[in-house]
Order: sequence, then structure tokens, then C-alpha cells
Amino acid sequence: MSAPKVIIAGCGVAGPALGVVLKLQGYDPVIYERTDGPSELGLSLCLQPNGLRVLSLIPGLVDLIPRKRLRQLAFYSMLPGHERELARSNAPAVLHALSGGFGMEGVRRPLFLQALIDAAQAHGIPILFGHQLVAVDGHEGTDAERVVVRFANGHTDEASFVVGCDGLHSNTRACLFGKEAAMFTGLTQTGGISPIPEAFSALGPSMVNIYGDGVHMIAYQINDEQISWAITQREAEERETWRDMDVDRQRAFKESAFSQIPFGGGELVKTASRVIKFGLYDRPELKSWHKGRVVLIGDAAHPTSPVRLFFSALFASADDPPQTHQHLGQGANQAFEDIYHLARLLKKYNPGAQAPSAALLDTVFTELEQLRIPRTSALVTKARAAGNTRVVSGANMCLARDEVVRETWRGKEDLLGDDHAELVKTLYVDIFSEPFEAGKSEI
Repeated sequence: MSAPKVIIAGCGVAGPALGVVLKLQGYDPVIYERTDGPSELGLSLCLQPNGLRVLSLIPGLVDLIPRKRLRQLAFYSMLPGHERELARSNAPAVLHALSGGFGMEGVRRPLFLQALIDAAQAHGIPILFGHQLVAVDGHEGTDAERVVVRFANGHTDEASFVVGCDGLHSNTRACLFGKEAAMFTGLTQTGGISPIPEAFSALGPSMVNIYGDGVHMIAYQINDEQISWAITQREAEERETWRDMDVDRQRAFKESAFSQIPFGGGELVKTASRVIKFGLYDRPELKSWHKGRVVLIGDAAHPTSPVRLFFSALFASADDPPQTHQHLGQGANQAFEDIYHLARLLKKYNPGAQAPSAALLDTVFTELEQLRIPRTSALVTKARAAGNTRVVSGANMCLARDEVVRETWRGKEDLLGDDHAELVKTLYVDIFSEPFEAGKSEI
């Protein structure tokens, strides 16, 4: 009996990883991607223990990902008259030691994506570029044995089930639930890739935050020579494209007041090899991620802007632990959690990887939603609330924000040693043992 065919819509970072995980379980995945080739869009992301644990289930993959382990956090204020270091902590280095070798790893997004594509192709998974999904037939009927997918170029294909992981602008999601309006957050982000300036070399591999009036800059290493950085500010609406600025806009930005950011930030702006700018948008949350034989995961299911994912938790309630950096890059890491639990539930309910019935898939997809929607919704809700507080304007608000940063990390400069292990686990509780503890995978 042939392996059940699975159509994966989207060849972002989730698609190839999902394909390999399903292939290893006995399914026959094929990946369709609307662009004409691997995307060069985007700058970087920060892999964290929850995502790295899932990627480690693909033999040899993690060793092939070009990445830089981050060992320190550093926080600065560039508020005029109050320029100073706010805090510093070696928490990332301790997290790596406590998480079985999985810490915070900066990675250039296009290179990461290519490593995943190479892994998928090495496992014999077809990846068909230039195929824009426009319709899914048969997902409404619970008795249908197959689902048919139609593409803008006239091609059709059918499979036992479809997984839509085609990102923020998911066509699969639109086919299932209709088109939804995206809401501008009032924030834009401008970022680039730059050589490591002297100020950052002195720090070592670090994640650096620089706070200003209505502005926040984050920067971290992605290899031995380069740093990825992003500046978030409140301003007029900008399109959500993630594409490079034109030459004139890049030149103007590099010569703007941002080139004077202290603590090495201005040097990053001036020396960037490319600069991109985009608006940050929120989207409605779904109450369900599936219909019939089609399910959504990743940003297609639970999209939120990357800056809001980063902003979560620093301004959480006083009863919450200060989980300041656990959500940076969690869009990708949460997608990998989705992949793990989807594969785990398929193995639980369909251990022989037989052609699944509609009822079996409904059980799998429903249990996936029951597990994942509360977790991702809590993350998105916290991120939205915190994002509105992080980029603040006015001297008093900025000073208050800076004081929160100082107090959050006071006494956490050096967390090495058994006495601090539980504190570090608390700081990173949401990613420390998710989606499974080291060595305890169920797939």
C-alpha cells in the first residue's frame, strides 16, 4: 500500500521541516510554493530551545544550520541626558547549558531556509515553486476521501490531507475562512545586516537592546562577521512587504539621525549592506484551524507581527515572571511546536501511517487546536499588550520603561552556578521544556 500523500502549502521555514518530519513517519509529502524560488526576503530570526528541539528530530539538520550562539543580553538607553547601560545578563549562556545544548541562536533567514530545503530534497520530497494555491475542493465534506487543490497556473493535485503553512498572507487560510483585513499597529520596523562594530565585538556574541524616545533597536549576531538589527518606531503606515528600500531611501536612512545611535547602533545603520522597511500588522485570531481534511499551522494559523512577539512579557503583570526575551523569533519557533504536535498526534491516532479517514483527521486536528490555540493565543495577547508599551514616547514614559528594564535584570548579571538554575528556568519557562523535554520526544 502506498504512503498517504500530503500536500504542504508553503515553502517558508515551516514547510520543509514539516515535510521531513512527516516523511520520517511514513507519509508522502509534496510541497507547493507560490514564489518562483526560495525566498530571499527577511533578515534573520532567533532559534530557541523549543524550536531547536523539534529541528533536532531531523537527523543531522541542526549541525548544517549556519548560526551563532548568543551568550549575553545587554540593554542600553539612548534617551538624551540619560545615555547609559541599563543592564546585562549571561542568561542565554546559562539557558544553553540547562537546555541540553539548545540556547538562543541567531541565524540569517535565507540561509536557514536553504538548509531546510536541502534537507527536504535530500529526503526525496518534491518542492514545486511557482504554484499559487487558489482553491481547495472537498474540505467541506466530512465523507470525502481526498482533497483537491487547485493552483493559479491551472495545475491541480489531490492528497489525503493538506497542511497550510503559507505564512501571514496564507491563501489556504483565505480558502477555508475567507479573506480578513489586517490592522496596522502604528509601528514600523526598519532593519539590516551589518558588519560587527567594535562596540559589539567587545561584548561578545550578544543580543543588544537600545531604547530611545519612541524608538527601540535590537541587534544580535548571526555569524562570526555579521549582525542583524531592527529599529521599531511609531510612524505613518508602511506596507507589509519586507523588501529592500530603494537606493535613495537606503542612503537617506543611513545618513539620518539613526546613524548617531550610541553604543554601536549608529555604526550598524551606516554600514548595512541592505536595509528593509515594513509596517507591522495584526490579524484576527481564529477559533479553529481546520476544515475537513485541511489544517493550518504556523503564521497561517496564529499570525502576529514579529516585533509584538518580541515585546511580550517585559511589561507583563506583576504576578508574571519577567520572561523578557523568550518570545523573540517565536513565530518560527511556535511553527516548529505546531509541527511536533501535529506529527505526534498523527502517530498517536494513526501509528501505521495508513490513509487517514476524515473522522481520524478531525480527531487529530481538533486535539491539535485544543492544545495549541490556548498557548498561541496567550502569546499573541501578551505580545499585543506589551508591544504598545515598549516603544513609548515622552521623557517620563521612557524613564519609566528604562527603570523597568533595570529592575527586571537587577541581580541577574551572572547566573552561572547551580544556585541560579531554577531562576533561569523561570525566566524562560515557556521555552525551557516545550514542546517536550530533552530526550523525551514522542515521535
